[in-house]
Amino acid sequence: MTEQFDPSTVDGHWQSVWEERGTFRADSDSDKPKSYVLEMFPYPSGRIHIGHVRNYTMGDVLARYKTMRGHEVLHPMGWDAFGMPAENAAMEKGVHPGGWTRDNIANMKAQLKRLGFSLDWSRELATCEPDYYGHEQALFLDLYEAGLVYRKESAVNWDPVDMTVLANEQVIDGKGWRSGAEVEKRKLSQWFLKITDFADELLEGLDSLENWPDKVKLMQANWIGKSQGLQFHFDGTNFDEQIEVYTTRPDTIFGASFVAVAAEHPVAQAVAETRAEAQAFIETCKAGGTTAAELETAEKLGFDTGLKVAHPFTGDELPVYIANFVLMEYGTGAIMAVPGHDQRDFDFATKYGLPIPRVVAPSADDADKPFAGEAESGEGVIVNSDFLDGMEIDAAKAEVIARIEQQGRGEGKTVWRLRDWGVSRQRYWGTPIPFIHCEACGIVPVPKDQLPVELPEDVDFQTPGNPLERHATWKHVECPKCGGKAQRETDTLDTFVDSSWYFLRFASQPDDKPFDREEVAKWMPVEQYIGGIEHAILHLLYARFWTRALSACGKLDVKEPFASLFTQGMVTHETYSREIDGRTLYYAPSEISREAERATLKDDGGEVSIGRVVKMSKSKKNVVDPDTIIDTYGADAVRWFMLSDSPPERDLPWSEAGIEGCGRFTQRLWRLFAQFDDAAEGEDKPLDRKAAQTIAAVAEDIEALAFNKSVARIYELTGAVEKAKPSASRSAAIRALVQLVAPMMPHLAETAWAQMGGDGLVSESAWPEVDEKLLVEDEVTIAVQVKGKLRDTFSAPKGAGRDALEAQALAREKIVNAIGDAQVRKVIVVPDRLVNIVV
Repeated sequence: MTEQFDPSTVDGHWQSVWEERGTFRADSDSDKPKSYVLEMFPYPSGRIHIGHVRNYTMGDVLARYKTMRGHEVLHPMGWDAFGMPAENAAMEKGVHPGGWTRDNIANMKAQLKRLGFSLDWSRELATCEPDYYGHEQALFLDLYEAGLVYRKESAVNWDPVDMTVLANEQVIDGKGWRSGAEVEKRKLSQWFLKITDFADELLEGLDSLENWPDKVKLMQANWIGKSQGLQFHFDGTNFDEQIEVYTTRPDTIFGASFVAVAAEHPVAQAVAETRAEAQAFIETCKAGGTTAAELETAEKLGFDTGLKVAHPFTGDELPVYIANFVLMEYGTGAIMAVPGHDQRDFDFATKYGLPIPRVVAPSADDADKPFAGEAESGEGVIVNSDFLDGMEIDAAKAEVIARIEQQGRGEGKTVWRLRDWGVSRQRYWGTPIPFIHCEACGIVPVPKDQLPVELPEDVDFQTPGNPLERHATWKHVECPKCGGKAQRETDTLDTFVDSSWYFLRFASQPDDKPFDREEVAKWMPVEQYIGGIEHAILHLLYARFWTRALSACGKLDVKEPFASLFTQGMVTHETYSREIDGRTLYYAPSEISREAERATLKDDGGEVSIGRVVKMSKSKKNVVDPDTIIDTYGADAVRWFMLSDSPPERDLPWSEAGIEGCGRFTQRLWRLFAQFDDAAEGEDKPLDRKAAQTIAAVAEDIEALAFNKSVARIYELTGAVEKAKPSASRSAAIRALVQLVAPMMPHLAETAWAQMGGDGLVSESAWPEVDEKLLVEDEVTIAVQVKGKLRDTFSAPKGAGRDALEAQALAREKIVNAIGDAQVRKVIVVPDRLVNIVV
C-alpha cells in the first residue's frame, strides 16, 4: 500500500467498477428481504450544493449498510424537473427550458457520481420527459374517472404584466414577485383534485406513522385542520337576507360585536351595486394577498355596509362590514367577529371603534378585567354571557349548539381547514392537463392511446403569458368525441403533482402503464424517506393523498407511501458582505481570505463584514461547491464530514477546519489499514471485545440514523487498534474497521479491501459478524484508592470475591509504594467497582 491515499485516482476507479458491475442495480425478483431507501429528489437548478450532499450521504450510508446486511436495496435517483425557474431562465437568457433543464441534470448527475453514491441509475427519471409525464396524464385521467378531478371557477392571484396566475408565495407586498405589478384577484376556471374526500383518512392515518417526526405529523394535522363548531345564520334587521357563518368557538357568541363578510360575498356584491365606495373598497381587497400568513400580518381594513343583523339570543343589532381579512374560499365567506378573543377581530374593532366585550376570563372574579392591548384566546370560564356564565368552554359550546339547533337556526358541524387542491398553472414548463374543450361536447378527456400530450418545442417566451395559450397549432385539435374543431387545455399541472407519485415509478417502470401493481408491492412503502423539513406539509401531504387515491381506485395495495421519515438539518455557513450605496453585496466563501476574526476580499484585500451562520443559499452566496472540496480532499472526506459531529436532525455548520480534519482522518485510516497482517498470531481479548462492541453499536446507530454516534465509535476503535500490539486480533479489528467505514468512506474501503485480499467488493461483503459472548462484559475495571485518592486501576473477572480483589489490590506495585511504611487499618471493597485502603 502506498504511504498516501490518493483519492484523485482511486475515487474514479471504483465508481467505474461499480457502474460496470451494476453493483447497485436493484433486482425486484430477488428473494432477499427488500429495502427501499429514498432521498427527496432534487430540482435541477444547475449545481449540487453541500446541503444536497448531506441529505444523499445519509441515505447512501443506510443503503450500503442494508446491502451488507443481506437486503436487496432500491436506492434510486431522479429529477423534479418542471417549474418556474426554467421558464425564468428562458425569459432572461433566451434559452429553451428543456435545454436549460437537461444541461443542469447532466451537470448535477456528474457531481453526484463523483461522490460515489450507491444509486441505481438504471431507474433514473426526469419529470419533464414525456415517458414520465405521459403516465402522469394517464393517472390524472384515472382520478377523473373516479370522480376525484373537477373544474370550477376559483379566485386566483393574477399578474397583469406577466399575464399568469401566481402562487400565494409569489405575491410579495401585493405585487408580482417577478414583474413588480400590482396583483389582481380574478376568477378563472381551474382544475382541482378532491383531496378533501380523504381529509379524515389523511388525518387518522397520521396515527399509524410511528416512525415519522412528531413535529411533522402535527404540522400536517394542523394543515388538515379538523374542527368541531357551529354553522348558523344571522337574520338581517334592515334587509331581507340571512348571513350564514361558521365558528369553532360558539361558546363566545355573547362576545360578538360585528359580522364581517368577504369582498366576493353576495351581500358585499349587492351593496357594491348601489354604492360606488363599496365597489372601490372591494377593488382594494382584490389587490391584497390571499395566504393565511399575509392576512395575519396585513392591516385589517373594512367597509361599513350600513346593514345590521340580530344577535340570535339577545336580539341586539350587530353591524355588517366588508373586511379584507375574510376570504370567500374559507368557511361561508362570513364570520361572527368576537374581538375580545380573536386577534384579527381585536385589531379590526380597535381600528373602527367597535365594542370589545369579555366573555372568557381566568375566573368568574375576572369578568370585568380589561384587555391589555390584545385579544385573549386562552382557556377559562364563560362570563358576561347570560345562561352560559360560569360554564367551562366545552360545556358552553355544547349548550349554544343545542339551543341554536332548537331554534332551527343552524347545526353543529365538523369543518376542515384543508381545501381541494387547485392544480392548474398557466405555464408552459409543466405537464399538459390531458383534456380537450369542444363547443359541442364540452370538456372531453384525451383518449389514453393518444397520450402523452407532449409540450411543443417551438415556443416563444419574449411575450408575457403562457406560450401554450398563443401557440399557432398545438392547441388546435379535433374533438375525440365528435370530430369537430376543439382546443386543448392550455393549463399545466402544479409541479407538486409530479412529486406525488415518482416513488412509485422508481419501483416499477413498464412502458405501457405508470407502474405495475404487483411490482410496486414488492418495494412499497418506502422503508426510509429522507428530506428537508420545508416539505413537511405540502409535498408529503400530496404524496399521501395520491397514494390513498390510487389505492381507492384499485391500482395500489398500500395507503401510506413512506413508512419512516427523517428530516435532516441544514448545512450552514457564515455570510460575507459589504454595504455599497445602501445595498448589501454578498460574497462567496471562495472569494474570501479568512484569518482569525477578520475576513477580506481576495480581489482587493479590503475587509468585509462577517455575518451570522445561516442556511446556505444562492442569494447570500454562502454556498460551498462540493467539486472544489472533492478536488482537494476526496469524496470520502466530504462524506465523513457530513456524518460527523452534529446529530443529523440538527444543522451542521460548515468549517474549513472540520473538512481538513476529515481529510487527515482518511489518511490516518489508510496508514492503519496498511498494517494489516493476515499472518499475525496471538490473541488480544480486550481488543476483540472492543471490536465486537463497536460493530454491534455502529449497526444500531446506522439503523437509528444516528450517524454522528457511529462516527464517534469508529474514532474510538481506531485509537484502540493503533495502540494495540501486532496480533491476529489486531488484524481482525483492522479488517472489521474497513467494513465499518465502507458505507461511509466507500472508495477508501474498497481500495484497502482489495489490497488485503478480500473477496469481491467490500460493498457486497457481509457486515462483520459478532461473537455475542464478547458483548457481555466478563471483566470489570477496579479502582484502587489510598487515603481517598485514586492510585491505580486493574482488570478483574466480573463478580470476583472481596478477598481476591483485596489481595490483588494490595499486591500492586503502585499501591505498595503509596502505602509505604504506613499501617493498613481497613480495606473497603465494593464488588466490581472499588478497593479503598485506609491507612
